[in-house]
Amino acid sequence: MTEQPPRAEEPAVGEQPAGAEEPAAGGQGRRDVGQGFRTGARAVGRGAAGAARATGRFGAYAGRQATRAARAEGAGESGLSRLIGLHACNAAGDTAVAISLAGTLFFQVPTGEARSQVALFLGLTMLPFAIVAPLIGPFLDRFSHGRRWAIGATMSLRAFLCWVLGTAVITDSQWLFPAALGVLVSSKAYAVTRAAAVPRLTPDHLPLVKANARTGLAGVIGAAACAPIAGGLSALAGPEWSLRFGFLVFVVATILAIRLPEKVDSSVGEGTLTLLPRRGDQGADGRPRRPRMRIPGPVAFALRANCGPRWLSGFLTMFMAFLLRENPIGDWSPELLLALVIGGAGLGNTLGIALASVLKRVNPSTTVVLALAADAVMAAVAALFYGVVPLVLLGLTAGLAQSLAKLSLDSTIQRDVHERMQSSAFARSDTTLQLAWVIGGFIGIAIPLVPQLGLGAACAVLVVWGAFVLATRPGGPRAAQTPTPAGPA
Repeated sequence: MTEQPPRAEEPAVGEQPAGAEEPAAGGQGRRDVGQGFRTGARAVGRGAAGAARATGRFGAYAGRQATRAARAEGAGESGLSRLIGLHACNAAGDTAVAISLAGTLFFQVPTGEARSQVALFLGLTMLPFAIVAPLIGPFLDRFSHGRRWAIGATMSLRAFLCWVLGTAVITDSQWLFPAALGVLVSSKAYAVTRAAAVPRLTPDHLPLVKANARTGLAGVIGAAACAPIAGGLSALAGPEWSLRFGFLVFVVATILAIRLPEKVDSSVGEGTLTLLPRRGDQGADGRPRRPRMRIPGPVAFALRANCGPRWLSGFLTMFMAFLLRENPIGDWSPELLLALVIGGAGLGNTLGIALASVLKRVNPSTTVVLALAADAVMAAVAALFYGVVPLVLLGLTAGLAQSLAKLSLDSTIQRDVHERMQSSAFARSDTTLQLAWVIGGFIGIAIPLVPQLGLGAACAVLVVWGAFVLATRPGGPRAAQTPTPAGPA
């Protein structure tokens, strides 16, 4: 037998073979770094998952609390909570449109062209308001059996226009300005139809002022929740995507409008508020007329006073958008300056809703006068000390004054207008306020872009209007201020 050559010993598991070189230190380092990256990635993933879970829990908690607040005091049973949710969607959609247009209509189109185009279409917007405003109230009175569809129409129209705008901002289409102003008109029309619907859904034991305040607060929350989403989409993917997001919001709002309770459409027992009562209780066709009431003096006074803050809101919206673009302050970007002013107005609006419960014992007629005076004073301060802080304070004051004045008007309507006339009163008052906003916006576009001139002119207009309001303040005994219906009970 031949002898087998001796076999070399096999290395044990984990040992290097004989003569093999030790691994280089660099390779071991790379493995350590890779392991560190993997460990870090797992840690980051766990942290992100935890943050997502925490955010989800907070969002669910906030949603439950918001739903509970919206349904409190019988609002869930009466259907008011549905209208509150609808208004939150409306504010969210309008915010998405505003954020998109802020980066296109106001900051990309040349100033002269943008001002002329916006002035043209806003003038076309104001003309129908000026001519049709006296007719909108009676139209809503006759169309009261279809309020759900009227509100839904304003939502669906804005959804369509958002889709059109999403294409227009990419292609620089000539439909950019008409579609943008169409969204504005639809938003104002929604405000009128919603105002007429609120009294039909308010529980018997819940004051209308509180119902309107709760609805307004829902709008603030909806806008605040939508702003970061729309802003992120506009910054990362382009303004067309925030408009697509607005399209989806308005589609949801359209569905919510159609799903409002059927009693929104009911006009049983409602009357009509007019400048002069109509004589007789039958029309030319022999059918009974709806009961009519002349506008009480305190309501007319509060409405006139409200026109001042609402006029200033429209003026600042248009004037500041172009002024900050042409006359930026220091190294501040125009977009940031406009965001600060708008943010101040939103904060003021929220504070006004919060302060309404504190000031409920103050005479509403005093509140509306103080709101008008505060706007005039802050406009003068902003004109004399033009800068970032005065402008933010002006926005804060304008939002606060508008909110308090509107809630005071609501309180006056509830106090001095018969319950069956309140839907007509809210519709007509909101129509007048929307017209004041449009007139203010038109003047804000037409006036030269000089800070001291524009803000000084706004102060002068408010002072003159305040003098007129005080000169027409109603007097006499309370019984003379509350007329009785002229038609059948």
